[in-house]
Amino acid sequence: MNVSCRFLLALVLVAATAAPAAAEDRPVNLVMEDQFQNHCETAAMRGDVVVLVYAGRRGAEAAVELGRRLHTHYHPSADGADPDAWSQQPAIGVAGWPAGIPAPDVRVVPVACVPEVPKMLRGLARSQLRKGSPVVPVWLDFEDVMRQGFGIVPDEPNVLLLDAEGTASSVTAGQPDEAAYARLVTAIDQLRARSIPAVRTASFPAPIPR
Repeated sequence: MNVSCRFLLALVLVAATAAPAAAEDRPVNLVMEDQFQNHCETAAMRGDVVVLVYAGRRGAEAAVELGRRLHTHYHPSADGADPDAWSQQPAIGVAGWPAGIPAPDVRVVPVACVPEVPKMLRGLARSQLRKGSPVVPVWLDFEDVMRQGFGIVPDEPNVLLLDAEGTASSVTAGQPDEAAYARLVTAIDQLRARSIPAVRTASFPAPIPR
C-alpha cells in the first residue's frame, strides 16, 4: 500500500471515531502533564492555533518527525537554534494581518499516548522521555484523552487542529505525502487567517478564504 493510500485509510479510521467529539463545535480544553511534571492545558494557548501531533509508542518516531517539520515551517529560525531556544522562536507572519496587532502563533504540541502505563511506572516513563527530549516538552496522555475524544491510529502520527478559540477543527492520521502535508499546512494557514480581528476599514477588508 503506498503512502497516499495509507494516509487516506488512516484518515477514514480516525474520522469514524472522532466525528462526535469534533462536531460539537465548541472550545475544548485538553489537560495533561509533560515529562517534567508541568501542568499543561490547551486553554492556556487560546489566541493561537494549536497543532497536537499524537501517537502511540510505535508511531512516536513518525509523530516527532512530523511535529518537527511543522514547527520549523512556521518558525524557520528554529532550524539550527540551540535546543533550549528551539521552541521559543518567532512564527512567520500572516498575509494581510493588520499592523500593530500580534498575529496568532502556531503551537505544535507533541503528545505521547501511553494509557497502558500503570501509575506505578509513570515516573519511569517520564524519566525515559526526559532522556529522549531533555528540553522540548512532550505532553503525556496517561488517561487516554486523545483516543476517547478524537480517535487514534496508534502506529501513525495523528494531528488534531484547534483554532484560535480552542475549537477542534479537524483530525487526520497517517504519515502524509507531500500533497497531504500541503493540505495540512493550508488548513493551519486558514485557521490563522480566520482569527484576524473583526474591526475592519475600507482599506483593510477581511481576507477571502481560499
